[in-house]
Amino acid sequence: MIILTNYWLAILFCVFAMICWGSWANTQKMVQKTWRFELFYWDMVLGIVILCTLAAFTLGSFGSDGRSFLEDIRQADLKSIGFAMLGGALWNLGTLLLVAAISVAGMSIAFPIGGGIAWIMGTVVNYIIVVSGGGTASQKPALLWIGVAIIVSAIYISSIIYKRVSKIRKKPSLTGITLSVIAGIIIAFFYGFVVKSIDPDYILGSTGHLTPYTALFFFSIGVLISTILINPVFMAKPVEGEPVTMKMYFAGTGKEHFSGILGGMIWCLGMVVSFMAVGAANPAIAYALSNAAPVVAMIWGIFVWKEFKDADSTTIRYLVIMFSFYIIGLILITVSNI
Repeated sequence: MIILTNYWLAILFCVFAMICWGSWANTQKMVQKTWRFELFYWDMVLGIVILCTLAAFTLGSFGSDGRSFLEDIRQADLKSIGFAMLGGALWNLGTLLLVAAISVAGMSIAFPIGGGIAWIMGTVVNYIIVVSGGGTASQKPALLWIGVAIIVSAIYISSIIYKRVSKIRKKPSLTGITLSVIAGIIIAFFYGFVVKSIDPDYILGSTGHLTPYTALFFFSIGVLISTILINPVFMAKPVEGEPVTMKMYFAGTGKEHFSGILGGMIWCLGMVVSFMAVGAANPAIAYALSNAAPVVAMIWGIFVWKEFKDADSTTIRYLVIMFSFYIIGLILITVSNI
């Protein structure tokens, strides 16, 4: 398999993952007026499964380090497979709620709240996993936690902004904020479960645990199975609008279906490069950097989708402060392991 061993290259890959995870929702925005998120989500999951499978048979099978994908499956134990699939199911439920929040509140608000909470809690969870396993999660933990505290402040400012904007648009603020918060809490735990399935010595190769690419493959299977179970509930009991059916899904246009598949592939590409970097950058730092996606989502929402074109000057000032806090927090987390 192909892996990374250089810290700074791993950091670069984490930044690329951040861009992917902050950009995939644009594909939903492209068809949002005609294509409900519950229908979009079926294609998004298909894109994730396709790219995870391709990564396993290419990046996970080429190269001279560690086991190949098929060799890894043959030696994998059910516990490790279960952890990877559970991570997929948790991510899936959280992301369904986040996509619902985006449809109600917009990218510039749903991502900072939901993604920010997932960012903070996930950093804490992965920090604990590394430390409890006897590893060093950060060379300068004070900087790491100061960065986390600053991002907490940014999330609080996000909620203030949404309340102000919702008054202008006459939308109920509670629904968007609630969905975003619940989504963030659930998503925070998925990464740790997937990491738990991975063999810490996968280069040398112990038995039972998985290499990163095999873990991602079973992660995608967990996403697929849980979608089949969960998404019909969202379709029958939507957070906004009338119920939708599978008949509507099959009546979708090529553009609508392609948007979902592309969104899933963009997200999954971020997941692949993040796990390529996890060995060189350690899980806590890799997660913290990769999940800085709210910064990217804010840029898209503000400057491309014009989600705040009618906002007053006070709201704009709040936006500048929120964005600045995210950037400062991201920088502190990056340098905390140097």
